[in-house]
Amino acid sequence: MADVMLLLVEREAFDGLCSMPLEQLLDGMQGQALRDRRPEADPRFHRGFDADLEGDVLEWSDGAEGADPSRSLCEQRIPPDSACELALVLAHWCSVGEWRCWDARLYLYIEPLLGRGVSVEEFLRPQMWAEFSDALAKTDRLSYSESVVLDWMSRRQDLGETMEPSEDPRILPTMEAHRTASDSLHIFLERARREGMSLLVGQEYLEPGLWKLDSESLDSALGVAA
Repeated sequence: MADVMLLLVEREAFDGLCSMPLEQLLDGMQGQALRDRRPEADPRFHRGFDADLEGDVLEWSDGAEGADPSRSLCEQRIPPDSACELALVLAHWCSVGEWRCWDARLYLYIEPLLGRGVSVEEFLRPQMWAEFSDALAKTDRLSYSESVVLDWMSRRQDLGETMEPSEDPRILPTMEAHRTASDSLHIFLERARREGMSLLVGQEYLEPGLWKLDSESLDSALGVAA
């Protein structure tokens, strides 16, 4: 089991870093000179810390054999896996926030609105997220959150499990967790629609090149697909 991760990415900022000469990019990360060019964080969501991502970029450079400092990442003649590893870090750098959920629980937030079953594989498909976002735009945040909680309660009852807090002390905390997660997901995707931001979709332990940025895999977006 692993978390599915969604990130709101400022595509112009991402493309700019991928088009920057590698030497300039590395110097900027090492000297903290690129921090003022990082998109402003959305305080409602978590995102990677500046220092951690700068460290990831510099760690990548230590093992990037054959990289040409005068060329941008898009122009590098290095293995696609290596290029995508850096591109993923840069996408995190250019994000304003992330939303994540355990893959074994994510269907609880998707299926009630779509009205159909969703496979784990679909969680990584941009088409599914576009369909879900369109459906989400037709309902308000409170109604969506309540529909998730009611669906969860119905599933428990179908399994013969109690809904009495006196019999199971985890009922109320779990209910509140579902309400909070669905509420934040609505806010997250609403901002993506409103501002036309790019959506990066991936999963813990997934190869960097298989993450999806908008409608294509990260290696295709970078132009290094094998």
